[in-house]
Amino acid sequence: MSIHKPISEELQQKIDKARSSQKSLKKLKQKLTKVKPKELDVSFHELHEEVFEEVDCLNCANCCKTTSPIFRDTDIERLAKHFRIKASELVYKYLHLDHENDYVLNSSPCPFLGDDLYCAVYESRPKACREYPHTDRKNMTQILGLTLKNTAVCPAVGEIMERLKEGY
Repeated sequence: MSIHKPISEELQQKIDKARSSQKSLKKLKQKLTKVKPKELDVSFHELHEEVFEEVDCLNCANCCKTTSPIFRDTDIERLAKHFRIKASELVYKYLHLDHENDYVLNSSPCPFLGDDLYCAVYESRPKACREYPHTDRKNMTQILGLTLKNTAVCPAVGEIMERLKEGY
């Protein structure tokens, strides 16, 4: 079993703060649902850029350590090609269907996460990994619930939400 580099103390504190602030973050989420969608997108996108200037995912990788992305057929095909195996073999070895009938990893941390917190399949990683933590996408209003959940996983999302409190 591999021993991954631990999350930095500063980033762990951000996650802990977000977890203990869920009540106020839920109130913020309610406020944000009333904001014009384009205005909300601009706010999120600006803060996304700002926060990711400060947060280095390679000092964290908590998402890779604790959650699984959803693997779509195109993701499975791309990864199978990366490993030069059949898609069915990739599914058999690494994935299972969850309660929503989506393919997810069999275990955490992600088997493709190196001890140095680099992704061994970075160029072939699933779309969900490419887009995580989803704070720079359009129509943020539609995924505020997911964003709230992600505050307990990603210190950057927690920090973005904390900074949003100041504006809303």
